Amino acid sequence: MLKPQSISDEKYLSLETYRKNALPVSTPVWFVIHKGMIHVVTREDTGKIKRLRNNPDVRIALCTFNGKIKDKWHSGKIIFSSSEDTSIALDLRRKKYGSIEKIARFVSRKRGNFVVFSIRLNEE
Repeated sequence: MLKPQSISDEKYLSLETYRKNALPVSTPVWFVIHKGMIHVVTREDTGKIKRLRNNPDVRIALCTFNGKIKDKWHSGKIIFSSSEDTSIALDLRRKKYGSIEKIARFVSRKRGNFVVFSIRLNEE
């Protein structure tokens, strides 16, 4: 089973979400580890959030910036975070990704408010 602490130094995860017709969509995402959970920060008006509101099942795998898979896939479910965990995840993301995070924040500002979700991995 994948241990969140073991991947904390990695930069990207491929997040596989599912359309209503069950077709998978993979997206490379940044992530942080907090309280032994994987947290992803995104904006509310993104496709992945729309898909996750319909289906909380996901698969994740370590990947490169371009989404090339580096390790095996792991299944899980997402849980939308509380406002307190959202604030913590945003701070952790700023620290982990530095100046590039500021650029991403600016570029994505028209896609709505920040949303943070946690990934609870299934037992393997």
